[in-house]
Amino acid sequence: MRTTDLSELAAFDAVARHRSFRRASEERGVTASAISHAVSNLEARVGIRLLNRTTRSVSLTDAGAMLLAQLSPAFGEIGSALDALNRFRDTPFGKVRINVPSSAALFVFGPVMAPLLERNPNLELEIVATDRLVDIVAEGFDAGIRLGESLREGMTAVRIRPSARLIVVGSPTYFERQPQPRTPAELEDHVCIRNIYPNGTAYPWEFVRAGKTTQFEPSGPLSLDDHELMVTAALSGHALAYVWEDRARPHIENGRLIECLVPWRAPEEWLYLYYPARKYISAGLRAVIEALRV
Repeated sequence: MRTTDLSELAAFDAVARHRSFRRASEERGVTASAISHAVSNLEARVGIRLLNRTTRSVSLTDAGAMLLAQLSPAFGEIGSALDALNRFRDTPFGKVRINVPSSAALFVFGPVMAPLLERNPNLELEIVATDRLVDIVAEGFDAGIRLGESLREGMTAVRIRPSARLIVVGSPTYFERQPQPRTPAELEDHVCIRNIYPNGTAYPWEFVRAGKTTQFEPSGPLSLDDHELMVTAALSGHALAYVWEDRARPHIENGRLIECLVPWRAPEEWLYLYYPARKYISAGLRAVIEALRV
């Protein structure tokens, strides 16, 4: 097979996995038109349509699905073979793409980015921070990070630093108007920010005391999916916020925020880096895991 043929197959593989020419072009580091041209050349060469294209979507034909099923393991083996060359280098080489929640990105990667890249000068680290739920395989990530160990089948999870805890905070200005709540039930008398995922789904505030878990679902006028905005809203004196302790801690220490319901604090939870279970992971991803592992 000629190099151009392999390039066309790689372009098709990327489009088929992402169901998107744009995302495929981002992964391959070329323009979307170049990807489209490569796939069209492949279809012309084999004489069969592999993709159904509309202005809004890309889907596989039956022939395209069959080709993808056979190509994916082959490209996986090629990637593993190339990555195995890292053992002949002093440090890992190549790009590692990681998805991480926006609310946790600073605390996970802030302390390790510079040392990791200094130790591995041939490593290229691409971190995409979003609280949107992401299919790391479909979107071309090597790994993802999220709270909790429960993952879909076929994923391996590694516990990483730091642990995380959610706490309730409000400003001194707010508590001049309202007494601090003493129990989660008293939050009903307060203005509380609704925590939501990017898709708009709200999640409750959770508390634990004496082994008993209690949940509270705010119904306030403000719904946010970004913890930095939640902290800002709390600082303004508008409402109470349920945020990552690490985000609020500097403001608690300088007196601009007050933590309440301390006896009801939920226990610390661990973050996990997860990736598709397979026999061989890249040396670059292995270096990232070792930098983050507990």
